[in-house]
Amino acid sequence: MMCSKYMMGMVVVVCLNHQPVLMAEESASADAFQNELMSSNKDLTPPGLAGKPADASAAAPVSRVWPDNAPVDCPFPKSSEFSGIEFTGRHAEYTQADTWYPSWASDGNLYSPYTDGTADPLPKCVSAAPIYNTGCARIEGDNPLALKVIPLGIRKVPGAPYKGRYPCGTLVYNGLWYYGSYAVATHKYPYDILGPFVGFDISRDFGKTWEKTPFTSKRPLFGEAYEPFVSYVSTNKDPVLNMRAATDEQVVAIPKVKMGTPHFVDFGKNMEHSPDGKAYLVAHGATRPQACNSWVSGDQVYLARVKPSPETINNIRCYEFFAGYDASGLPLWTNSFSAIKPLLEWNDRLGCVTVTWNPVLRRFFMCIIDGGNSGMDDFNTMIMEAETLTGPWRRVVLMEKFGDQAYFANFPSKFIGGDGRTMWLSYSANYAPKNKRAANPAGSSYRMCLQEVRLVKPETAR
Repeated sequence: MMCSKYMMGMVVVVCLNHQPVLMAEESASADAFQNELMSSNKDLTPPGLAGKPADASAAAPVSRVWPDNAPVDCPFPKSSEFSGIEFTGRHAEYTQADTWYPSWASDGNLYSPYTDGTADPLPKCVSAAPIYNTGCARIEGDNPLALKVIPLGIRKVPGAPYKGRYPCGTLVYNGLWYYGSYAVATHKYPYDILGPFVGFDISRDFGKTWEKTPFTSKRPLFGEAYEPFVSYVSTNKDPVLNMRAATDEQVVAIPKVKMGTPHFVDFGKNMEHSPDGKAYLVAHGATRPQACNSWVSGDQVYLARVKPSPETINNIRCYEFFAGYDASGLPLWTNSFSAIKPLLEWNDRLGCVTVTWNPVLRRFFMCIIDGGNSGMDDFNTMIMEAETLTGPWRRVVLMEKFGDQAYFANFPSKFIGGDGRTMWLSYSANYAPKNKRAANPAGSSYRMCLQEVRLVKPETAR
């Protein structure tokens, strides 16, 4: 049985028997990606740019409003408040690594994970098997065009039997840094199978020392270690190949993960705008056996919350999970993970997700990545807005081929302008093949990218 996916204004056949078709050239590119990732430290950054902003003075910034390319089957209505996103042309790029999720701490600095690259002067950090390293950094400064990225260290974490263990949502709150990570496996493309979220490591000194989570990839925090999956990857003798020898039927039989890559909702400096002192997490996942559920693809968005502390952050009994709405439309919450329900649904279009509260506009803004069925093609980025975290959510823009291959998008609350409509979009881009795709918009690359954007009002668009 064949399935198809909307991309670039046309229907493209992308999978057979509900799984991606692996062509010879695609297999070669996947192997090339793995070799590049595991290779010695390669400097793909022009001299002087690692850890420093790109020189944007070479040409005057050119602004553009990105078109909304939402297909007709998009289930999210268009926002009546904002008609789109304007890129001002001002941008900066830092380091030569990805996976940047800044958290604004009480000391005024941003703290973030990073991996699969370098942040000078430390050596290369790689989260894939058999290395399983993760990095952390402090980001100093108030001007997005002149930040200072200071790597704080690289740590080895247990990742077997999975293909890799990667950072996801982190939160620095009341001087404590909660650092989450998740597992991935490879079937036909690098990391095309999303494994479980493992748990949170904790630092009490802003990243100098760490207490490891009591959980492992075989026994994760939310219990999503499914036996068919763990049994297969555990018996595979080559952790780099992982699940490439699995049949399509074996892969389809694996239950899908719901909370695979959770990210904390950004409530501002030291979580100052949290309505109840709780930390909220959004994550993407799926339940359909045929779903393409990877680090950048999925069917659904899920929501959870917890009062953050060292005693609660790794205790599932302290979490509440979004469980739908009651008869009057009010959100329901449950302590039972088995009763969790999706906040949003759109098959194969809802991948990596982040949310930021904008206190000036009094609205939440959500970034969702659509990484396709392989994670090796062009990606789409959708921006949504809502007055409440539980919705209803409305589409500001669906940016087709943003990056051309942008991922891990988020709006750091520290850089929201005084008018609320000016923000900075953080993301990384063009990892496959690394920095050989079009930089669209200019500056998009395998680094921490920051682009200044303005929310467009409907009357401005006219």
